[in-house]
Amino acid sequence: MEDMKKRVQLSGNEAVATALRQINPDVFPAFPITPSTEIPQYFSNYVANGLVDTEFIPVESEHSSMSAAVGASAAGARSLTATSSCGLALMWEELHVAASNRLPLALTLVCRALSGPININCDHSDSMGARDCGWLQIYAEDNQEAYDNMVQAYRISEHPDVRLPIMICQDGFITSHAVMDMELLPDKVVKDFVGEYEPERYLLNENGTMAIGPYAITDYYMEARRAQAQGILNAKKVILDVAREFEKISGRKYGLFEEYRMDDAEYAMVLIGSAAGTAKDAVDKMREAGKKVGLIKIRVFRPFPAEELAAALSKVKGIAIMDRSESFSSNGGPIGSELTQALYHARCKAFTVNYMYGLGGRDLQVIHVEEIFEELMALEAKGDPKDSVSYRYVGLRDIADPDHKQISYLCKPENSEQA
Repeated sequence: MEDMKKRVQLSGNEAVATALRQINPDVFPAFPITPSTEIPQYFSNYVANGLVDTEFIPVESEHSSMSAAVGASAAGARSLTATSSCGLALMWEELHVAASNRLPLALTLVCRALSGPININCDHSDSMGARDCGWLQIYAEDNQEAYDNMVQAYRISEHPDVRLPIMICQDGFITSHAVMDMELLPDKVVKDFVGEYEPERYLLNENGTMAIGPYAITDYYMEARRAQAQGILNAKKVILDVAREFEKISGRKYGLFEEYRMDDAEYAMVLIGSAAGTAKDAVDKMREAGKKVGLIKIRVFRPFPAEELAAALSKVKGIAIMDRSESFSSNGGPIGSELTQALYHARCKAFTVNYMYGLGGRDLQVIHVEEIFEELMALEAKGDPKDSVSYRYVGLRDIADPDHKQISYLCKPENSEQA
């Protein structure tokens, strides 16, 4: 199999579009929005050149693109669409419709900051805002992972124990437009791995009657939601099973998250997405200096791997939880909320500090990661780090500093003393 693989240089958007060409889905409604526009743009070329027989549908808005994908999936077709930022926000109603109707369609989401102020660069405010819509969410660190995740997506979402829509997420511009060396699987290998979609129930089946999206009175609504939640719970095992099968054809191993130099780590950083590469460089540098630091990169955010993460972090002293989305809870970000709950239930003794970073595309630098780890060590040295501020910003410009240096701010109420 190894000699059949192909080394190429692709952007993240073209990598995902290539995976979709190899899958050859039935229906692709699309409406452009930066930085995801290239995915349907590349794919429309495949359609025009006869490389796929997908029904490509230009629509008038992102709401319409998701509506059309929902309708196609309900009719029994393998469907998907692509979007970013405000496009995802415009789909909000249909995101819940797709999930509650248990439709296994896909969304290639190129993460971008939500307005306002208007910003076209990366953060996770779009995807994290949709975290409670009932969709599966898988994130990529780089272009290779974006491609690999897309190849695995339909096998997960269409599984009879799951039957839920799936978001394949990558970071806007950082991976979507940057070109990197990566490996493609042969077309036939991908096609055979994904297989044909054979739904058991669909609207155009003349041999069976069914309804999609019926009105649910009080007697039925809770049971429907519980069944939907069960699909999310089941997805964890299915994701791991599909990953094991994918490893056989690719040689690349995936789990719910990746542990990097965690075997003897005393301090850990937990994050999602492309910033993991920067954090790994910092971890390597600090390891060379004899400091026992490590990294956990979350790949699967929905379902959230709470027990597994708590187990992986059970032996560390301090944890930096990195969020690229501000939840405006005055208590941190969405990953911070999810992970601290998981650690609490697992009786984990490590202290945590939640850091906001990279909003609107702001760079996270190696020096920032080093400073965060040093701060964890200093807090531990105080003897009672749990009394410290647990919610901070990284890399804010100090307006009072004429050089506008990147510094780390504590996030506290304005009327409190600066720590």
